[in-house]
Amino acid sequence: MVKFAAVVLAGGRARRLGGVDKVLLPVSGRTLLDRTIDAVAGAGPVVVVGPRRATAEPVLWTREDPPGSGPLAGVQAGLAALPAETALVAVLAGDHPHLTPGTLTRLRGALRANPGAAGAVLVDRNGEPQWLVGLWRVSSLRAAMPGEARDRSIRSVFARLDPVLVPAAGEEASDVDTPEDLHRARTPKG
Repeated sequence: MVKFAAVVLAGGRARRLGGVDKVLLPVSGRTLLDRTIDAVAGAGPVVVVGPRRATAEPVLWTREDPPGSGPLAGVQAGLAALPAETALVAVLAGDHPHLTPGTLTRLRGALRANPGAAGAVLVDRNGEPQWLVGLWRVSSLRAAMPGEARDRSIRSVFARLDPVLVPAAGEEASDVDTPEDLHRARTPKG
């Protein structure tokens, strides 16, 4: 049985970064995409939703249909690529530079402590759920997915599942959407 898989969303347009392929931007010598894949070490399979790119570790590739139809459609495509017996799936955006395997360990611990919960998601320092940094029971996600996911918000589906909210440690909930975010991600802390 596949116990833990990952779906990494890597298909955004990065408009606020001038349209660059942001998941290929380096932070501390690794691309944002490879840093995200590093955070799900031990997951199998790791499904990346977006155009094919070079990665340091092997992954499965898929695309939402049609390409560019939004993150929820990306999650739907990623779920379709998972083996039927997959029990848990990390759903992550590919632009979180400070995720670590420890992040996933904490999310997994929150799910173990709440066996009836559909999932566990990080909450940023402002108390906002980070819907694209979560660990979910695959059966719950599959049951909640709408027939048409195109251009629907992640929040509209994931919030109804009432996941366990896990406070982020340090900068792990931060993402890279703007040049300022990229600068902060590349600036050593301390």
